[in-house]
Amino acid sequence: MAVSELPAPNVNRSDCPSRVMLEHVTSRWGVLVLAALLDRSHRFSELRREVGGVSEKMLAQTLQTLERDGFVNRDAKPVIPPRVDYSLTPMGRDVAEQVWALTRWVEAKVDDVFVAREAYDRARLG
Repeated sequence: MAVSELPAPNVNRSDCPSRVMLEHVTSRWGVLVLAALLDRSHRFSELRREVGGVSEKMLAQTLQTLERDGFVNRDAKPVIPPRVDYSLTPMGRDVAEQVWALTRWVEAKVDDVFVAREAYDRARLG
């Protein structure tokens, strides 16, 4: 089926391809990789240090997924030793700014969430 023949995207539809894209950009590692690349391009090892806790395997998979979706550019330079830089595409920058805003909001609300959790737990145990 041609792209022009697909129904309009609707993330609430179970078969909507936008769900997979949403999963890619809002996954734990997807958000953090996109955020790290907002400032500048990074080599793989730099990204691994920047994104605390990510395994080499998960970082490689995340970068490959984001590259396939058109959000990340992989620039392999033909030098010895090999040098590969990762950067955001224009579409990647756009989505990175969106998820970065959400990330900042979450960071700002951590205390409020802990208060809400404690109130909930007290009410449930009470």
